[in-house]
Amino acid sequence: MVEWLNINYRYVSVPVDCRYAKARKEVPDMDQIKIGKFIASCRKEQGMTQAVLAGKLGISDRAVSKWETGKSLPDSGIMLKLCELLGISVNELLSGERIMAEIYDKRAEENLLAMKKEVEEKNRQMLKTEYMIALPAVIAGLVMVLVAALVEMPVWLRIVLIAFALVMILIVAFVAVRIEQKAGYYECQHCHHRQVPTYWQTNLAMHIGRTRYMRCPECGKYSWQKKVLTKED
Repeated sequence: MVEWLNINYRYVSVPVDCRYAKARKEVPDMDQIKIGKFIASCRKEQGMTQAVLAGKLGISDRAVSKWETGKSLPDSGIMLKLCELLGISVNELLSGERIMAEIYDKRAEENLLAMKKEVEEKNRQMLKTEYMIALPAVIAGLVMVLVAALVEMPVWLRIVLIAFALVMILIVAFVAVRIEQKAGYYECQHCHHRQVPTYWQTNLAMHIGRTRYMRCPECGKYSWQKKVLTKED
């Protein structure tokens, strides 16, 4: 039986477009409202208030309230502790109901697929955000440099304009690399191990687009590692 689904929730929820919705028709969505009501019901069965449950988990009772009203899901880091306190399994939590033994494994697989789809889409949206931030900033910076070079103006203003453009491009570049580093994984071309390198390993690596020349921690070899969205296919 699957007691834990090893999915790394590192990102906030983002809107899902129509293509994604169509692609996941065969995988049941996690109903946050249903899960929230289930958490509230189990909490009451255990004789705990929201404040008491929050205290045992080391979080605010506002976070518990958000779960129970379907506004958010518990973080993966505290799911096991939450389930222990509520007397349920992780699969029951994600299903929003008690699960009979004979359908437990099937429901576990469905929950795993749903969570993988959620993580994949979040990573995809983050990578889109990287382009949405970086491209306009680079264009604006280049325009400012061209204006400073071609338009007649005082020398001090020219220097300020160029300096501002370069600083803006540099800051946006650092932010864009941070987004790329956090979204998804890099796959070694030798052993196909997928890793999340540190920020500076990502930033300092030679790259062509989102493909970066890095050392694989698994096999120790260097290769051009491509960006992929999930830990496993």
